[in-house]
Amino acid sequence: MGTPQVEFIRLQKPEKARYLCQLAEELLQQRQRVLMLVEDDEQALALDRFLWTWNKGSFLPHAWDNGAVECHDEPICICSQPRNGNGARVLLAAAPAPLAFSRTFSRVIDFAETYDPQRLQAARERFARWRELGCAPRMRE
Repeated sequence: MGTPQVEFIRLQKPEKARYLCQLAEELLQQRQRVLMLVEDDEQALALDRFLWTWNKGSFLPHAWDNGAVECHDEPICICSQPRNGNGARVLLAAAPAPLAFSRTFSRVIDFAETYDPQRLQAARERFARWRELGCAPRMRE
């Protein structure tokens, strides 16, 4: 396993869904396959719906990997379990992902939610773990 390129996006408000959609759109334009890992099926369903409506001028082809659909052909896959159903190389970690799973990607984008002390502390710990592995995670606004 190699060490992926890791970056954290600083969120000062709970608007992760909007960032996920923007990032997915940018990555899709770069012809990257994307996996969005979320905390649970409720978040997956909300994100699935939001991807259809967040920007009237764009369409982001995606599937929710809920066990009922095939996702391997979709450029964007939403999942609440750490599995890579579409063979993505980019992980958008909307939920904390197991390190062994995250390391299978070439790029990982995580979030530092500064508006919530517990979430911020958890992000700091993930950032430190990446650093311990020899990765140089970046922080961006």
